[in-house]
Amino acid sequence: MTKPLADRIALVTGASRGIGYATALALAKAGAHIVATARTQGGLEELDDEIRKLGGSATLVPLNLTDSDGIARLGAGLHERYGKLDILVGNAGVLGPSSPIGHIELKAFTDVMAVNVSANFQLIRCMEPLLKQSDAGRAVFITSGAANKATAYVSPYAASKAALETLARAWAQETANTKLRVNLFNPGPVRTRMRATLMPGEDPATLDTPEQVAERIVPMCAPDWTETGKFYDYKTRTLMSFRSPA
Repeated sequence: MTKPLADRIALVTGASRGIGYATALALAKAGAHIVATARTQGGLEELDDEIRKLGGSATLVPLNLTDSDGIARLGAGLHERYGKLDILVGNAGVLGPSSPIGHIELKAFTDVMAVNVSANFQLIRCMEPLLKQSDAGRAVFITSGAANKATAYVSPYAASKAALETLARAWAQETANTKLRVNLFNPGPVRTRMRATLMPGEDPATLDTPEQVAERIVPMCAPDWTETGKFYDYKTRTLMSFRSPA
């Protein structure tokens, strides 16, 4: 039986653990060849082993996303090898400091913005030509409710996700008349290492797993997904449109 994402090339950032790892596996199960990036070589190798068990294939790319030249080289490599990219899942992100704004050093703030915003900006720049070569390019960026809630004590993270949302929405508008579809996905509280760092007293058994979340990301990567510039809220299982403040 033909798999829904057979012969499609999917780039997943932050693929060594958590939602990125689970999404890469789910996309591979659906038939996609996975190009997996992360800083952690060991995590990528574990992912590769699991993908092989599914009968899938992966290309591992150890990469710190703050290396903008490295992202450009990755884009060039994908162009040379495949001539296209079908799926981009911008998952990689860092939480940063949990402190009042006045206690946060400038470098800590810029470090968060570098991974959560600037790296995705560079990914868009370098991967857009490849995604446009696909018959159905799909991009999904992982955001957070902190963006619109302006959550206290995680201001760098909240600000970075708000910036990411605006960046993705602007890109969606710019590409609205193409075959490329660009959307955002808010997983909410999930059983990940980042969540445990932020909420150390929380019982992880009360949270959904990354694997459950990934099941909802995969359809947004499929050729038959037609929406763009939208926001999928995992907690409510709702696809939402953005609107101006009342």
